[in-house]
Formats: sequence, structure tokens, C-alpha cells
Amino acid sequence: MTPGKRTTTRGTDPRRTTARRGAGTHRHAGRITYAVLALFAAGSLFPLVWTAIAASRNTTRLAQTPPPFWFGGNLLRNLRIAWTDANMGTALFNTVLVAGAVAAGTVLFSTLAGFAFAKLRFRFRGPLLALVIGTMMVPPQLGVVPLYMLIAELSWTDRLQAVVLPTLVSAFGVFFMRQYLVRALPTELIEAARVDGASSWRVVWHVVFPAARPAMAVLGMLTFVMAWNDFFWPIIALTQNGNPTVQVALTGLGRGYIPDQSVIMAGALLGTLPLLLAFVIFGKHIVGGIMTGAVKG
Repeated sequence: MTPGKRTTTRGTDPRRTTARRGAGTHRHAGRITYAVLALFAAGSLFPLVWTAIAASRNTTRLAQTPPPFWFGGNLLRNLRIAWTDANMGTALFNTVLVAGAVAAGTVLFSTLAGFAFAKLRFRFRGPLLALVIGTMMVPPQLGVVPLYMLIAELSWTDRLQAVVLPTLVSAFGVFFMRQYLVRALPTELIEAARVDGASSWRVVWHVVFPAARPAMAVLGMLTFVMAWNDFFWPIIALTQNGNPTVQVALTGLGRGYIPDQSVIMAGALLGTLPLLLAFVIFGKHIVGGIMTGAVKG
């Protein structure tokens, strides 16, 4: 031992050593995990693949047993017929407008209402929130008759605002944003903005919206998909020859004594492709927003 130097011997904790060794290592899933994931992926993609296969065939081949399991040569022909017969160009344009307006309005108003229920103190806040949640339990079919009477009184039948305005706010969106902002938005941050002299709208714009951005992205995506696939109210308020949405336009392909199933599948494929394209473009940002919100929460 060298003079002047003191050596100390400390016991090492095996758990700490194991944790340090495993901190920088990458864990790989086993073959069973990849097999299960591949099985679920194949099951999820099968309806879309089958729609494309059916759209590339004809009705006679689809009626045979066994059904076809590979693509045929009639895809472009069936897509052209579906595009023309269903007025698909106008329907896609209308659906983009309707779904975009409904998603934007739902995200905006639900965020404002969710912030009010989460962080503001006012009278009857609890009963009002319970009333909003209670509306989720009412079947939407019960309000169709009075809603249609109101739309007819305003002369909005077969107009896009008849579909947009009744769905600008959803009880689910308000509850979803309220639950998110309760944890993701610290009350101290709002109080600090108030001390700095920020008005209510400035607090909402510079504090609430940045904190709620991940939840707003998720709610916007869900609302856009629901508005795109909505059929019940648009088929009542709109007509196929006036201002149809995609779902209303597709009903025209099923008319006739013997509906052409391959053309119907081609129309369904045309109505699905824009959603897939939107998810391919914005999917990374949506998932990144979800993960950011999970880390912050």
C-alpha cells in the first residue's frame, strides 16, 4: 500500500450493477412476438386487400365458389365506372370540407370547454359536466326528427351546413379534453400567466393550446375519421344528386335489380384511399404527439 493513500472497499449492490449493464442494451423481441404481430397485421390489412381484389374482378367471378384470392384485370374499369356513376369527385370534395370543418370545430370548442371544466371555477360546474356526459347516453336517433324539422325550417336541406353545424361540438370531445388538461396543464402555469397580465384569450392561445396539442391531434384525427365515415345523418340531410358525401354517393352504386358488387367495392376503395393517404402523411406527427403527451403527463 502506498503511504499517504487511503483505500476503501465498498460492497457493490448486484441490482445496481445489473441495472447499469442493462441501461445501454437493446432488447429484441422473440420470434413468437414477431409472429403474433405479423398475424395481427395481416388480419388488419385483409379487409382492404380483399376490397381491392373484389374491385379488380367482376360480379360473376365474385359469386363463384371459392371466391378469388388474387387481383384481376378490371380494376381501372371499375374505378372509372364508380367515379362516374357515384359522382365521386364532388362527393370527395364535399367530404373533405365536411370532415375538416367538423374536426376543426370539435377540436376548438372541445378544447375551450374542456379547459373551462378542468381549470376554471364557476357555479354549477359539476352538474353541467354531468349533463354533458349524460348526453353521450342518449341515442342520436332520438333527435333526428326535431333536427330535420329545424334544418327544413332554415331551408338547409341538401346543403353541407346541415351536416357540419349539428356536429361541431361533441360530448366525448369535451370530456376527453377535460380529462387530459386536468393532468397536463399545471394550475401554476395559468396563475403565472395571469400575474404577467395575460388576458383570458392570451392564456388560452399561449398556454392552453400548446399544452393540449397532443390531445388535440388525437381528437382531430378521431373526429375526422368519424365524420368521413358518417352515414346516418348525411343520408337524411343530403341527396346523392345534390351535395353528397362519400357515404351518400356510395348508396347510388347499390341500386338496380342486380347491383354490380365489383363496382361497389371499387367505390368503397375510392372512399377509403384518402383516409389512408392522410394517415401516411400525418401518422408520424400524430403518434409523436401522443408520445409527447404521455411523457409530459
